[in-house]
Amino acid sequence: MAAHTSQSVATAAGDDVEQSDVAARGRSRRTDSDGTRRGGSGGLRRALATHWYAWAMVAPVVLVLGVIIGWPLVRGVYLSLTDANERNVGRTIGANHIEATYEFVGLDNYTAVLADPVFLQRLVWTVTWTVLCVSITFTLGLVLANMLNREFRGRAAYRMALILPWAVPGFVSVFAWRFLFNRDNGILNKLLDGGGISAVPWLDDPTWAKVAVISVNVWLGVPFMMVALLGGLQSIPGELYEAAEMDGASAWQRFRHITLPGLRSVSMTVILLSTIWTFNMFPVIFLLTRGGPGDATEILVTQAFKEAFVSSPRDFAGSATWGVLILALLMIFALVYRRSLRKQGEVW
Repeated sequence: MAAHTSQSVATAAGDDVEQSDVAARGRSRRTDSDGTRRGGSGGLRRALATHWYAWAMVAPVVLVLGVIIGWPLVRGVYLSLTDANERNVGRTIGANHIEATYEFVGLDNYTAVLADPVFLQRLVWTVTWTVLCVSITFTLGLVLANMLNREFRGRAAYRMALILPWAVPGFVSVFAWRFLFNRDNGILNKLLDGGGISAVPWLDDPTWAKVAVISVNVWLGVPFMMVALLGGLQSIPGELYEAAEMDGASAWQRFRHITLPGLRSVSMTVILLSTIWTFNMFPVIFLLTRGGPGDATEILVTQAFKEAFVSSPRDFAGSATWGVLILALLMIFALVYRRSLRKQGEVW
């Protein structure tokens, strides 16, 4: 009887404790929730008060980026939704100012561009040009990085010589190559003529013109790829190669199981950057071939330039539409690329 009574008291006490714990947790949860709701703006004020110096340092950069990138982007998207051209935009002639008369047309420009077979032609060549340039550049950069990662006499001189194309301004390099590719007086055709080979129409034949622009872009891109991959190679511990060599691994096995995995993070980054740069590589195409012969080497970005500055009347809305489509394609590529890296376990 006494034992039963004591058990009942203990049970009741335990129930009271559990109920008080549940009530306390509920009050704590409500307090946290209310505190979060009440502290939202207060948290921002505290962050600004605590890290005001960091915000002050970042503010000019954000402002500059907003002016240089943000405003042109918004303006370009807006123009792509209008029928703006050089005949109906606002302009000043002498002392007279002519008001803009272009109108909002919605997605008509996008429908027209996507339905035009020219867009598909430019897109196919742009993707082909990008894939070939990035693939060749990465392969050559990896080979040269592996060569320069070894100890040999004159390594510093070779490094400087291979980095030189990166130091020369791009337009200077392209004009130099244009002189080399000249059909009548170019050095390349002079060398071929000395060997009894007829002159090659480097910039006058559609196929050879594509070979020429790819060659020049690869020549300009290899130094960056080589330097980035060389840095990645030097971060791989040498003990891994020594252990693999002691275990009897061949040079190919060491390259496959140590070098390539060790360069994965660097490789993914440089491939992404190189892809974006090559996709928008305006100077090489424009300065070397002007998109020719005909329109054989015209890529998306040079077509956008052509719409805005070459065609008559200059089609500002059409050019903006091409630009927005280029941005959309690159954003889609970046998102797909990021998702594929996450599936492989890479954090990016």
